[in-house]
Amino acid sequence: MKTRTPTDQATRPHEVGVDVAAVALHDVSKMFGALTAVDCLDIAIRRGEVVALLGPNGAGKTSTLDMIVGLSRPTDGYVEVLGGTPRSSVDQGWLTEVTQSGGLVSDMTVFEHVRVMADLFGYPAQRAREVVAEVGLADRASRKVKVCSGGERQRVKFAMALVSTPQVLILDEPTTGMDVAVRHQFWAQIHAEAERGCTIIFATHYLEEADQYSDRVIMMAKGRVVADGPTAQVRALVAGEVVSCRFADIASAEAAVSLIDDLADHVERQAAGLTIATTRSDEVLERLIMADTGATDFRVADRGIEDAFISLTEARAS
Repeated sequence: MKTRTPTDQATRPHEVGVDVAAVALHDVSKMFGALTAVDCLDIAIRRGEVVALLGPNGAGKTSTLDMIVGLSRPTDGYVEVLGGTPRSSVDQGWLTEVTQSGGLVSDMTVFEHVRVMADLFGYPAQRAREVVAEVGLADRASRKVKVCSGGERQRVKFAMALVSTPQVLILDEPTTGMDVAVRHQFWAQIHAEAERGCTIIFATHYLEEADQYSDRVIMMAKGRVVADGPTAQVRALVAGEVVSCRFADIASAEAAVSLIDDLADHVERQAAGLTIATTRSDEVLERLIMADTGATDFRVADRGIEDAFISLTEARAS
């Protein structure tokens, strides 16, 4: 088998043309019998973008990712990766994926997993050692996967995905099991990959990760895109603020809800506390104070991406 070096992989974007989208879905639909899992998606993702894919269970995220990596084919439409088919990009090592579960052999070591991928793409063992060190697992290289933590297993899969210096990297709930420090380190590595031109598409249920680490958010509900744009733009789709406060008891909190219900877009109850999403925060505060509800610990903040997520996906579901 021919031995390649990382510099061979670095020239790949020029081989397929720099003007070609990293990933493009053209009027893509996916049916499972009478169920429409994905409904007429038209999406183009540029090279070097970090894109978060969000949506409730059943939104079509997994079906979309499966079609991008070639695990399934669209019922209608077609998918392009780097100007070709998903399968051709996978075979060349241009497209790799880090899955949430599975993909590891319990009795193999960390290094052995990465070495298998290096062998597959014609790299020497040194390439495997470099990637293991890059993801912070050099001191665990000889450890068997069965005794690795959940976060360590995710980093093993990340290392395996990086061996071929991919141009498109798909991540499904990538930080599951990682502690806060390791999670920050992981995202620093992800953005280093993006800076060299790699396109990152990740599905996550950590909404704060989408807010902090993505350039673009694509929200899905019932198989369709309900919002697509820069993170700040998607957040701005739901204007207003979030007012939070506390009460002496649950009864007082419930009474306050009826008092400001006509001013609120959404009210969340936490025991004797309320979180109120509204575009009329001044009026909410005035009523709670003037009516002597006993509310304390007032806080007012801009609405975040979680509020956009709830509002947009619920609107699509209704």
